[in-house]
Amino acid sequence: MTRHLTNRFANFLATLLLAVLVLSAVSAARADSDDGIVRVKSAVPMPEAISRIKADIAAKGIKFFSEIDQSKLAAGAGIKLRPSTLLVFGNPPLGTQFITSNPNAGLDWPVRLLLTQDDNGDVWAVWTDFGWIARRHNIRDRVAQFEMATKVVGSITSTITTK
Repeated sequence: MTRHLTNRFANFLATLLLAVLVLSAVSAARADSDDGIVRVKSAVPMPEAISRIKADIAAKGIKFFSEIDQSKLAAGAGIKLRPSTLLVFGNPPLGTQFITSNPNAGLDWPVRLLLTQDDNGDVWAVWTDFGWIARRHNIRDRVAQFEMATKVVGSITSTITTK
């Protein structure tokens, strides 16, 4: 009984620590609501934002998987869509650890970063908050890894916040 309570308390502390770490690491980029969406405004136009982010991903030695120009795909279907490009990248030694905790976490890995332009012409980098992903998949044993993922995406997106 004591061991069970100790394990439950340790899980509670790990979850609490994860929440604190994620909140502190994304102080400049916060999820808008309970939907787990984080948005960072770009100081540069869409093509430059894409270029800067891809360059930073490469400089960090992170594996780049795909660039999907959603507005181009929409145009091919006869649909007008504001500029919207999805970048897919990740670090398999880090990201697959989440999947070992819960195979369903594969729905959220590798990282997907959306660059989109709003009606005012502002460009935004948008991604799923890693704390939200942890809660979604009930992952409590990867606190340090979620903290690292949060820091990395914060660093990557910081490359577009200044001219």
